[in-house]
Amino acid sequence: MITLHRELLGPAIALVLWTFVMWTWMYATRIPAITKAKMKLDANAVRGEQMALLPPEVRRKADNYNHLFEQPTLFYPVAIMLALVSQNPGLDALIAWAFVLLRVMHSLWQSLNNTIVVRFALFALSSLVLMGLSVRCAIAVFASG
Repeated sequence: MITLHRELLGPAIALVLWTFVMWTWMYATRIPAITKAKMKLDANAVRGEQMALLPPEVRRKADNYNHLFEQPTLFYPVAIMLALVSQNPGLDALIAWAFVLLRVMHSLWQSLNNTIVVRFALFALSSLVLMGLSVRCAIAVFASG
């Protein structure tokens, strides 16, 4: 019988909710900037061409929102699989929360400051955390079979 380790679902839903925070922030800054610039949105414009006219502090929120649909998409299935097969759910949940915290820090840094070296360090560290979590998941999956 499989035991569901719910503590591993918390970090996953937290990152989903954070994505909606970034979605809200993106539109809360983008719509006023479009209005202020009196932009006429053109469905035939080259992708990104019009948005490139917006100030960087507005574009960065959209860039980060897009980033939350890249590497975190690997996190979600790993968290769900670990909720089913984790051999140490407390430790795995702690690692999962570390990934979420690093992604939130990455979002905030990119949106507010965007010093590339710091942003890359946060990305690289979150990547290593996710890699470790993925390896732990692989070990648990193959050990249970």
